[in-house]
Amino acid sequence: MHTTVVDVPERGRFEIRIGEKVVGLASYHVENGTMTLPHTEVDPGLGGRGLGTALVAGVLDAARERGLHVLPYCSFVRHHIQRHPELVDLVAEADRPHFGLATADR
Repeated sequence: MHTTVVDVPERGRFEIRIGEKVVGLASYHVENGTMTLPHTEVDPGLGGRGLGTALVAGVLDAARERGLHVLPYCSFVRHHIQRHPELVDLVAEADRPHFGLATADR
């Protein structure tokens, strides 16, 4: 299963694809150096294969490469950051308490 995470800025989303087939997406909006992440979804028939995790990892890698902070309104993104404390710095320090990340970096 060859998967890729692709930014589709004209649609305001990242897509995870198996071959050419889109099997999941993460919507986003960038403004003033911050990427807002309100929603992710993966084809429910493909659940449990790590596609959501791969998608979120790709999105957060892109945010880091672009020097952006993130606002993880999507609970899946937020939980991913909580499980990977090395990613907490992607959320601005002032925003961390709002997302329950105030102590995740300690």
